[in-house]
Amino acid sequence: MAIDGLLTILTVLTTLAVLILSRLAADVVLMGAMIFLVITGVLTPQEGLHGFANPGVMTIAVLYLVAAGLKETGAVQWMAFRILGRPDSERKAILKVFLPASIMSAFMNNTAVVAMFIPSIQEWSGRIGVSASKVLIPLSYAAILGGTCTIIGTSTNLVVAGLVSEQFDESLGIFSIAPVGIAISVVGCGFLVLFANYLLPDRNGAKEQLDSAREYSVEMVVSEYAAICGKSIAAAGMRNLRYGFLVEIQRDGRILSAVSPDELLEAGDVLVFVGAPEAARELRAIQGLQAAHGEAHKLEVSNHDRCLVEAVVGPEYFGLGQTIKQGRFRSRFQAAVISVSRDGRRINGKIGDIALEIGDTLLLETSRGFVEQYRSRRDFLLVSAINDSTPPDYRKAPLALVILLGMVLSSVSGLLSILEAAFVAAAFMLMTRCMSVSAARRNIDLTVLTVIAASFALGAAMTKTGVAQQIAEIIVFQDDLSPYLLLALVYLLTLIFTELLTNNAAAVLMFPIAIMVAEQAGVAHMPFVIALMIAASASFITPLGYQTNLMVMGPGGYFAHDFVRLGTPLSVLVGITAITLIPVVWNF
Repeated sequence: MAIDGLLTILTVLTTLAVLILSRLAADVVLMGAMIFLVITGVLTPQEGLHGFANPGVMTIAVLYLVAAGLKETGAVQWMAFRILGRPDSERKAILKVFLPASIMSAFMNNTAVVAMFIPSIQEWSGRIGVSASKVLIPLSYAAILGGTCTIIGTSTNLVVAGLVSEQFDESLGIFSIAPVGIAISVVGCGFLVLFANYLLPDRNGAKEQLDSAREYSVEMVVSEYAAICGKSIAAAGMRNLRYGFLVEIQRDGRILSAVSPDELLEAGDVLVFVGAPEAARELRAIQGLQAAHGEAHKLEVSNHDRCLVEAVVGPEYFGLGQTIKQGRFRSRFQAAVISVSRDGRRINGKIGDIALEIGDTLLLETSRGFVEQYRSRRDFLLVSAINDSTPPDYRKAPLALVILLGMVLSSVSGLLSILEAAFVAAAFMLMTRCMSVSAARRNIDLTVLTVIAASFALGAAMTKTGVAQQIAEIIVFQDDLSPYLLLALVYLLTLIFTELLTNNAAAVLMFPIAIMVAEQAGVAHMPFVIALMIAASASFITPLGYQTNLMVMGPGGYFAHDFVRLGTPLSVLVGITAITLIPVVWNF
């Protein structure tokens, strides 16, 4: 094997290892791989940067703007309120969630769909008496399956369609993948309706834990020369507080637990109270107490401007592995962490000493502007107000849906290409003020675009150096292997990559291999392309495999094994259905 081939294999293996084993951001890793391939001469600068000019990548960027218009107008919630209704059983509730989520995900970014549905479904499930843990994983799976029904349903489909257009000069229509996508969605819906109720836990999520989460710790210190110094707890007015109670005193390195009402206060005592958020306001009224450990600005937030917010820690949160105190969370985000939930359970202990991990659900006390300010930041997968949130302005929701429908119809009819239709739809969203220019900027996910564009370099290097062909020859180790078996192997390899990496990186890495397998077997390439699209999106087994799975983990109070239990049989069913139907629609 030539040196270029060895460098390519080394780059691919190193990239996979770093993505799987480290916490480095995917865009940083893949950009590094692209730069290495260019510097070593495996690719020319034009070949390395070719992904950034791919029409599929540009289409994804423009569709983010269309999705922003739908999000800003509350179009998804507007539809949900009219479809969800009041089902009288958990099975009907799952069906009610599946239909709108899958339909919307076929035409807009499924991450945005799930983010907008979660608060609505949490409120709705409480109203109808169904645990949110019974419907939130089905919501994520519905969004994933719905995205396989159209070329614009997921960024992966658009990327693969762009690769097909470049290599074979073939154009995939918006509904080219629909025959298989709709079939696996129907199979997936049937499975979830029949079995999700038995396989999913009846467990409290973040919102159901709100009552206990509202009981949080507030630390106050007794000021020097304060009038309460030398007074007993009872005499200082701390015995019968309305919203909290004193649980311990920290004094000279000692902890006094089960504090007696006759205990005398000393200057420098750190008093630890547990209670509701209103306890902070109540304690501020006691002269001689001041906030400990930098909580003063938290106490200054006026009660009428204070709200509770739920935020799920994402893979790009700046302080992963650091404690909340080390990451200076409060000063950085102007929000106080009230409670941290992990795998559906509240983490006890001092808030500032908790080291945050991906998927942790934070309950924050902050100002009303926090949701608007940080909901598009990459630190958090989901940011939503739990109470007292301002609802979207639904007046333009029907208009946003009409614009979306116009985009789909103009593309299906052949009047415009997918990219052109997306450009026109985004322009109308701006002109009709369904979204502002600032909202449009916020909602373009540059991280995802960079990951996709940089991934093209790895695929190009594998094709150029012959590595993809050699891997294909290993897969097609006999001349008489059944095309169905080869299709299943490509599907399985793509699925494994998707569960371990990002779906887009898996698709770009497997594309040249899939094409070479088809060439080696002497069969048509399109069945393998469609299998690649489906497998790269069909991530149901792990919460880390697909972003929507991670988004529902905290709000639903799930453990990783909940996804394994429900997602494994679903993944098998979807795979069998896809592998069976794909050759029927696209002949070998």
